[in-house]
Amino acid sequence: MITETTSGNRGLLQAEALIFESGHATGTGVDLPAPKGTPNKLGGLGRKAALDLPGFSEPETMRHFVRLSQKNYAIDLGLFPLGSCTMKHNPRLNERAARFEGFADLHPLQPTSTIQGALELMEELAHWLCTLTGMPAVALSPKAGAHGEFCGMLAIKAALEARGEGDKRKRVLVPSSAHGTNPATAAAAGFTVDEIPARDDGRVHLDDVKAKLGPDVAAIMITNPNTCGLFEPEIKRIADAIHEAGAYFYCDGANYNAIVGKVRPGDLGIDAMHINLHKTFSTPHGGGGPGAGPTVLSEALAPFAPLPLIVIDKTGGKHQLAFAEHVEELAGSGKKPFGRMCAFHGQMGMFTRALTYMMSHGSDGLRQVAEDAVLNANYLLARLKPHFNAPFGERPCMHEVLLDDSSIKPKGVETIDMAKALLDEGYHPFTTYFPLVVHGAMLIEPTETEPKRELDRFADVMIALAERVNAGEVEFFKQAPKFTPMRRLDDTRAARQPKLRWKRGDNAGAAKVAAE
Repeated sequence: MITETTSGNRGLLQAEALIFESGHATGTGVDLPAPKGTPNKLGGLGRKAALDLPGFSEPETMRHFVRLSQKNYAIDLGLFPLGSCTMKHNPRLNERAARFEGFADLHPLQPTSTIQGALELMEELAHWLCTLTGMPAVALSPKAGAHGEFCGMLAIKAALEARGEGDKRKRVLVPSSAHGTNPATAAAAGFTVDEIPARDDGRVHLDDVKAKLGPDVAAIMITNPNTCGLFEPEIKRIADAIHEAGAYFYCDGANYNAIVGKVRPGDLGIDAMHINLHKTFSTPHGGGGPGAGPTVLSEALAPFAPLPLIVIDKTGGKHQLAFAEHVEELAGSGKKPFGRMCAFHGQMGMFTRALTYMMSHGSDGLRQVAEDAVLNANYLLARLKPHFNAPFGERPCMHEVLLDDSSIKPKGVETIDMAKALLDEGYHPFTTYFPLVVHGAMLIEPTETEPKRELDRFADVMIALAERVNAGEVEFFKQAPKFTPMRRLDDTRAARQPKLRWKRGDNAGAAKVAAE
């Protein structure tokens, strides 16, 4: 059986070396003559030798990046099962709206008189977010989920300082099942973190919270639905206990897509919650680009929302942005902004996409988003539970399915092996080893945009892999992946002896280029 080809290509998938291995210093897509009659203004600072940078012609450049793009998995290729990520379809209607003239070509330093439509859109988005969450205020400027968390915790810090308790209340309660950004954000905001241990049912218990309460507690940070894919049934009583102790409730809204249109977090006693627009309202995952993590605030924290604020000019009725120079004027209306989160006003492209999504779905459509996300997850749970251990499978899940490797590990196959085998089946792996409270976790989030046939296709692959485990085909898993451009790496060596810089001559490909 032929497993390798002379070219290194596999069918229509082209092999592609690193850009430094294939490019050469004399290659270029532009050939310009040296300027004549222009004096050299560099003095003695001129370069003594050519830079060892890769050069390509224009078609070579195009081919290099197109070939790399073909090695990426994408939601437009198939089901993306990453748990706690919500990799769902991004409607093209949203993209079209974001490219409208007047939105796509805005500059953050334009006079507000020229961006009235954009400010009105931001105000409308804020209205939707406040209405859906049952909260009176929202900060739009945070650029991502963790940035939104930081915004909420800074608002809590400002509120405590306004009460004269900033130096006294320094402890933040965080469940062991929390996203890693929660304790990191609390620490970055100047608080100390006190962990609430996990229980066997995957939920936070009121008794455990009460045992941690004291006059030094500033807040609690809970994800709901939590990272085990479960709704926290005691959340309202926990909020009441936190408030009675004089502290605030921060909710990680990363999984809000499972309850949008069904539950208003404000009704649960939550004081601050960030919303990942890419998870709930279908804006693209960044890929390194700008995102948006608006943070909704309760009545107790609303006065401390960060600048800039959108205000209506009392004389002309125009939308304006209030900055630091307006703080005294804002104080007259009870507002005490804690400062700014970023240089400008937020990510306009994401605002436009999210509002388009909301208005095209309507309130009933957004409710169906949550219902279908939960339905799809429970369908996968029902299909996979007979073949894998589901630690909390005795009850329905919310938006994601949590499995573990406890039933396959005794047979020689672990979570990482299942993930590698999925690559050969044409799927991006599920989230591995998270949440940390479940050993060997396999977290799968199908999202609401997958049809039943795609769910069945993925479930069939997972079940077939489970049958291979039961058949004793351990070596099949240890050799996976076989069909990817790179085989399985030595993760231990990569962690202990990382190569962070490429040097010419590091490998055969580089030697070949150097010889040429």
